[in-house]
Order: sequence, then C-alpha cells, then structure tokens
Amino acid sequence: AVLRGGPLPGVYRLRQLHFHWGSSDDHGSEHVVNGVRYAGELHLLHWNPKYSNYLDAVRRTDGIAVLAIFLQVGKTPKPEMKRILEEINAIKTKGKEAPFPNFDPSILFPKSHDYWTYHGSFTTPPCEECITWIVLREPIVVSSDQMAKLRSLSKNAENEPNLPLVDNWRPTQPRYFRMVSASF
Repeated sequence: AVLRGGPLPGVYRLRQLHFHWGSSDDHGSEHVVNGVRYAGELHLLHWNPKYSNYLDAVRRTDGIAVLAIFLQVGKTPKPEMKRILEEINAIKTKGKEAPFPNFDPSILFPKSHDYWTYHGSFTTPPCEECITWIVLREPIVVSSDQMAKLRSLSKNAENEPNLPLVDNWRPTQPRYFRMVSASF
C-alpha cells in the first residue's frame, strides 16, 4: 500500500499500522482538535522509498509520512475495524506481530479525506523530526467493546503477569514554530 498526494512530494510505502488508546473511552488520541481528545488514534506509518531503506528514511526530514485517523466511540462502528480486531488474540502479549496479507488499509478511512498537516516528530523516543503528519478531520466510529478489546492487550511478554496495555499515547506537545495547514 502507498500514500501519495496532498503535502507529500512523492509516493510513500506503508511500513506498519498501529493504534494509541486510553484507559477509558474519553481519551487516548495523540492529537487534540479544539480541545477534543478522542478515544484513540490509528497511525498508518509510511516511508519514502527514495531512500535506501526505512532506517535511512528516518534520518531525513522528508523520510516518513504518518496518516492519523481518530477513533470515536459510537453506536455504529465501522465494520472494517472488525478485520483488525479479529487478530487481537494473536498478539495479546508484548513482542507479538500479526501479518495482514492482502489487506487494503484504505478500507479504514472515513468518507471525508479532509486533513490537517504539519511537519513534526515521532511520538516515541528518540522522537526524530522526520514526519509529515496528515491528520484526517473526520474520525471513524468504533464501539466501546472494540476499545475494550484493545485494552485487553498486555504490556508484558507471554510468560509474565498480565499488565493491561493502556494509555499508550503521548500528551500533546508545544507547537513551537510548526505551521499547521488544512486541506479544507
């Protein structure tokens, strides 16, 4: 899968997708819009293949693009989320991965592709400043049960006591000099 257009100078290749969520449905997103924090946030991480590999791309200011989609708890969850959450049992503990062959991540996108964009950093140390963030304005709807399924994951390895994986989001940071642009 690839990402192109908008603020991107070329085609970026999908490396991974991951989620951030809170310990309850009222927080967990890493971005906040007009004081609103969502239950979670999906990140689709892409790298610029003009560089030799992902690790080289991370060292470049135009190396990484992350498409962020808010998760909003509601009564009519996006049916396509079920495909991802079916794999949760395979990755219950730290260090597990689940391959997604023949998976088209665009099925997770909301109807509107309006977005905000800015140049920023990873939200995990060492927080390299190499990301073009594209934050979609419209959230996708998930159920409270689906959020609970994410919270059923463990921070620990399989042979260690279960410690729920919750609040894996980074608090908002000062904007400093960053210009935020909108597509709408």
